[in-house]
Order: sequence, then C-alpha cells, then structure tokens
Amino acid sequence: MRPITQVAAQAGIDPDELEPYGRYRAKVDLAILDRLADRPDGKLVITTAITPTKAGEGKTTTSISLAQGLGRLGRRVMLCLREPSMGPVFGIKGGGTGGGRAQIVPMEEINLHLNGDFHAVAAAHNLLAAAIDASIFHGNPLGIDPQTVSWPRTLDVNDRALRHTVIGLGGKVHGVPRENEFVIVAASEIMAILALADDLHDLRARLGRIVVASTHDGSPVTAEDLRVAGAMTVIMRDAVKPNLVQTLEGQPVLLHAGPFGNIAHANNSIIEDRIALKLADIVVTEAGFASDLGFQKFCDIVCRLGGFRPSAAVLVTTVRATKSHGGVAFEDLGREDLEALRRGAENLAAHVGIVRRYGLPCVVSINAFPTDTPSELDLARELAAAAGASTVVVNRGFAEGGAGAVELAEAVLAACEEPNDFRQLTPDGAPLEEQIAAIATQLYGADGVDYLPQAVRDLERMHALGFGTLPVCMAKTHLSLSHDPTLVNRPSGFRLPIRGLVPSAGAGFVVALCGDMQRMPGLGRQPNFVHVDIDDQGQTVGLF
Repeated sequence: MRPITQVAAQAGIDPDELEPYGRYRAKVDLAILDRLADRPDGKLVITTAITPTKAGEGKTTTSISLAQGLGRLGRRVMLCLREPSMGPVFGIKGGGTGGGRAQIVPMEEINLHLNGDFHAVAAAHNLLAAAIDASIFHGNPLGIDPQTVSWPRTLDVNDRALRHTVIGLGGKVHGVPRENEFVIVAASEIMAILALADDLHDLRARLGRIVVASTHDGSPVTAEDLRVAGAMTVIMRDAVKPNLVQTLEGQPVLLHAGPFGNIAHANNSIIEDRIALKLADIVVTEAGFASDLGFQKFCDIVCRLGGFRPSAAVLVTTVRATKSHGGVAFEDLGREDLEALRRGAENLAAHVGIVRRYGLPCVVSINAFPTDTPSELDLARELAAAAGASTVVVNRGFAEGGAGAVELAEAVLAACEEPNDFRQLTPDGAPLEEQIAAIATQLYGADGVDYLPQAVRDLERMHALGFGTLPVCMAKTHLSLSHDPTLVNRPSGFRLPIRGLVPSAGAGFVVALCGDMQRMPGLGRQPNFVHVDIDDQGQTVGLF
C-alpha cells in the first residue's frame, strides 16, 4: 500500500484537507468542496447487477477493477463505495472490499468499523431512543402515546432475536414497559441521513426532523421536540467526513455511509459523490444489490436529492448466476448448460430494461469465472446484446486486476459519450401511490399493488403529515424481482403486497415495506465469524 498522503496528493486533496487515521486511511474535510466549487464535475458511472444468487455476481469486484482499468488508461478516476456493515461481514455475505486482484485496502480496517462511522450512527440513534423513553418516564411532558413510538434501537450485528422486544421491565424505577424492536445500523434512518446530507448543518436539520412517535392527539413528535438533535449532531461531526483509502493498484477510493439495498436506500453519500466529481474526470460508484433496488433508488432518490445526472451504467452478470436463474443447482453450475443460460437470461433482460428505462447507456460486464466455457461466454454476449445492452464485455479483473478490465474501461468511456436521456421514473411531487405503482409494474413486472390494512392506515397518515409526495424507498427482498424470494429469474403474474409505510422525514423519503421484509437480519447455521481468528503472530485470519 502507498501512504495515504501520497494517494491524497495524487487525487488533488490538499494536506490541510486530509485527516489521517494511521498510514493507510484518512478522512477528507468538507472544506474541500468550497475550494473546488468552481471546478466542473466529471462523469458519473453507476454499477449495478442482475438479481443476486448464491453463485455470486461480483459487483464490487467489477467496480474496483473498472477503476483500476481506467487508471491503466491514464484517466483521472475515483471510486466511491459504501462502508461495509459488520452484520454481513460476520454473517453470510462476508467483507465488502472486492476480491482477487480487484480489492480496496486496507481490507481488515475497512471491514471492521472503518474510522468509527458505524459506531457514531449507532450511538446517535440509540441516544434518541433513550431520550424518548426518558421523556415518557419523567412525566411525559410532550404527551407521547407510548403505543405509537416507531423509533427502534440499533446494533451492527445480525440478531433475529432482537427484531421484536419488550423493554422497561423490572418495576417503575426501570422505565415504562412497552414493545420495541431493533434494526441493523445500516437500516437506521440516521445512516440514510448521513448518506443524503449536504453538510454538517444540513445533517443537524435533518436529524431534528426525525419523527419518532405521535402525541395522544395524533401530532408528530420529532427529535427536535425532544431537544436531542444537537447532541446527536455532535456525535456525528466526524462521521460526516468521507473516508479515503485505495485500490490494490493505488487509485483513490472514497468510502462513506452504508445503507443496505434491500431495507434502505442502498447508496454511498452525496457528499462523497460531490467531492469525487470535483476531483476526477470519471467517478465510478456502486448501488446495493440489483437494478430493481440500489440502481432504482440511486436514480429516483440520490440523483433527485443530490442533483446528479449519471452518464452510463454498468450491469454486472456472470454465466454461473444466469444459469442459476435458469434452474441449475449450485453444485452443477460448473458444467456447460447453454439452454439454462438462455432461460436465465430473462432475468438479465429485465435488468437491462430497467437501466434503459432511466435513459442511460447500459454496458453489460460478464464477470468471468474459471468454469465458464467459450461457448457460454459467446452466448452470454449474444443474449445481453439482444436484450438491449449498448456494449457487452468479459471482465477478468478478479484474476488480472486493472489489466483484465481495460476492455470494460474502454467500453464505459465510449458509453459516457453516447446520447443520454436520463430521467426519473416519476416526476417530482408524484403521490406515494403513483410512485409505488410505477416501481411495481414498470420495474418489478407486477400486475398491480395490494395495500394491507396497516398500509392503508399508514398512507392516510403520510398524507396527513405532509409526506404524501416524498420519494419512496422500497424495502423488499433482494433475491427476486418480486417480493417473494422464491420467485427467481423473471417472475410474472404476481401482485406486490405493501404491508406498511414508515416515514423517514429526516432522510426525506418514505419506506414502503413489501412482503415479509425484515430490517434486522439473522445469522445462518454457519456464519462467517466461525472462520475469523488470530494466528500465532496475532494477525487476523479468515476475514474475507
């Protein structure tokens, strides 16, 4: 690794704008935006993928290798990513730093609470939770109806036992008993606020707008009402600064915020993107999960609130994942099966269609695996082109680093010069119902939307609170284009059930809960943490 001061200097970050955390990572002071205010923005490229499968797609690996490939071509490039949550690091997914020769480093520090941002989010979130219960306990001066408290507690661990809890047990001295829940830190509204804030003062204003409960007469109760938003901001004052690291080949990488793609809005911070666009000619960023989740939210939420206009999209697929959608069992994915590839390409075609629906050129990147045969790669190219991709390339970044991604980098540069008709799915100010219907029918392929009784009540409340035209953030499974994780490939003939709507007033959107989506994941039978330990020299092993 190169000293982070060298990486910063190469990127155009002045020494007084850099706050090192050791030799290989740092934070970037927001004053850089004032210095660079008059500099034109670079081009923005968003990486997304087909519906995830157990076979893996390699979206982060592709994003990193693309940045490395652009570096090989001599382009001034910067990569923008989210920070990994320790929930999936120790759960089923593992780390979020790429793989093979396409990685960002230092891997261990990045995967394990990089520079403390997740801890700051958790502390601010739980301070607000404590303030609510303290106010109720001390005479309830705001008139909070305890049955309406919607603000959970949070923890950066997958723990299904905390999804539904009872707090305040043990008698009067220990609080007022009520039901409560935990969400993972990546699903906290404060994480979304961190990702969408313009600066520290905007962060303060957004934290104050968080709605946590209702009074007995139905009026909303906010963090500002509880007089806790200022203290929450102080906790977050360092977390608002993005983090600087590097790829294995030395390209600068900004990491900031970490909202999940299936239960939050799935993208890194607006601050991070703005800094990168001023520093680089090409900025590569990545949205969580597939185009129906992270990409849709990037276009309809992040671009709308941040004022961004992307130049192109990269859609990641693999032969293995496509065959998985075609019905091949995991243990058989290494065998050539052209018919399964044809069947599974329906999922790829759906995602190409989603990208094109937003008016962007779509470069399909086939992330190569050693088991791919020439016939399968040729057919995958043919099927992606037939689906409407602007260009289709095979990316070998995992095995070869930037050298294996030069063709992808050239394709992306060409796509950035194509005509661009970027547009949101629905116009500004569209009602929640119109947004949800458009996402469900035009992107997911649903026949319509069904609102469960609680969702009907929630819709009425959203409109009464003045939230009826905020952007919608869909919370649904990432394993299917539908709400049902068992419906793989390109499902049809289904209706999308909405079981509830939750206001994220500080973030500036409304979360629509689809199906059985939970905001606190659980651990599997054999989590990744069983592999993690220290060796005889005290070095970490098994973290990947």
